[in-house]
Amino acid sequence: MNKITVLGSLNVDTTFRIKRFPEPGETVHVHEKTSAAGGKGANQAVAAARSGAKTAFIGQIGDDGAGKFMLQSLENDNIDGSYVSTSESVGTGTANIMLDENGQNCILVYGGANQKLTVADVKKAEPVIKDSDFVVAQFETPQDAATAAFQIAKANGVTTVLNPAPAPSTSISTELLKLTDIIAPNELESASITGIKITNEDSMIATADKFSNMGINNLIITVGDKGAFYSTQSDRELIPAFKVKAIDTTAAGDTFIGAFVSQLKPDFSNIKSAVTFAQHASSLTVQRLGAQPSIPKLDEILKVENVQ
Repeated sequence: MNKITVLGSLNVDTTFRIKRFPEPGETVHVHEKTSAAGGKGANQAVAAARSGAKTAFIGQIGDDGAGKFMLQSLENDNIDGSYVSTSESVGTGTANIMLDENGQNCILVYGGANQKLTVADVKKAEPVIKDSDFVVAQFETPQDAATAAFQIAKANGVTTVLNPAPAPSTSISTELLKLTDIIAPNELESASITGIKITNEDSMIATADKFSNMGINNLIITVGDKGAFYSTQSDRELIPAFKVKAIDTTAAGDTFIGAFVSQLKPDFSNIKSAVTFAQHASSLTVQRLGAQPSIPKLDEILKVENVQ
């Protein structure tokens, strides 16, 4: 059983189901509204836990009902929330999701307490980081917090995984990149970092070389319904996605990350099978509504794997 620590965001998601996305200045009718636990970090932790990993979480909530709801959601999945701190100045993060009839989404995120997470908060979590196999971080919390977590991880032989999502509006810290063992963007996030548009497998290989020049020799690029490309120093391959009818793509990428690290060996020797497992998990997620409610459990994923 892998031991995973996720540093990231905790958001209460409100989803608005609509026929199509509005044009600028247009008002459209919402035919269904639902709320559920979310946040990229929390989604990834839930995916890891449901895929069989022992999981802990580092993050921050507000002193409000939404924060209590998010803590309870972690507890419901047996995720250690001991290192979730509480901000006295801002509320818990939220996300408003517009979901069209084709299963595509647009998301507005209010960072709230997620953006107040500090290096000091992270250092309090040093015991759980040191005891992990993998530490995972994204960009819905400050980069300096992720850097602090990765510094502790690398000093203790723990493998670091950076999901650079959402795409950063500013440059990524050079120090954070140096501390990253494997980077896992989607195709748009990858292009925003490297300047290389993902159009085919050749562009993926060029991207892997660009990241290698940045000091990161291990890469996963998720490319939606086309699949996922992985590259290490010894192997690279594009693994096609499993064909399903998508109802809601929310949390598909987060499910992939969490499921992937739940299975990956620290030496990456099973990276292909870990990617395939994560693809199966994501294929289940997109067939359901909501973020965390859509994330499958281990027995469901294994059942799909055995059928394929």
